[in-house]
Amino acid sequence: QVQLVESGGGLVQAGGSLRLSCAASGRTFSSYAMGWFRQAPGKEREFVAAIFWSAGSTNYADSVKGRFTISRDHAKNTVHLQMNSLTPEDTAVYYCGASRTPYGSSLRHEYDYWGQGTQVTVSS
Repeated sequence: QVQLVESGGGLVQAGGSLRLSCAASGRTFSSYAMGWFRQAPGKEREFVAAIFWSAGSTNYADSVKGRFTISRDHAKNTVHLQMNSLTPEDTAVYYCGASRTPYGSSLRHEYDYWGQGTQVTVSS
C-alpha cells in the first residue's frame, strides 16, 4: 500500500523559510515522479514543483522559480521542498503526489497517489 506522509509545515513570517518533507513507502519509486502541489482556500490545487526520482530532473511553477528547491533522498525515500523568501501568497495546504509519468509532470490528473497535506501559513 502506497503511503505519502508530508511534514514540515507551519507558520512563518514573510521572507522566512520552511522545508517540507514527503516520506514515501509501499513500493519502489525509482520510475516515478514526485511532485508538490498546493491549494489555497477557495482556489484550485496548483502545481508547485516536481522531480523525476531516478534522473533528478526538476520542474517548477513560474511563481516559485528561484525561491523553492525540490530534492530527493534515496536512502530515506523522501522528497523535500525547500521554500525560501516566502510571501503571504504562498499560504496554502501543500500536498505531495507520486506520478508514474517518466518526467516531472505539472498536471494534477497524472498523479496517482497523494498525501494528506501540510498547512503552510505565511504572515505579513
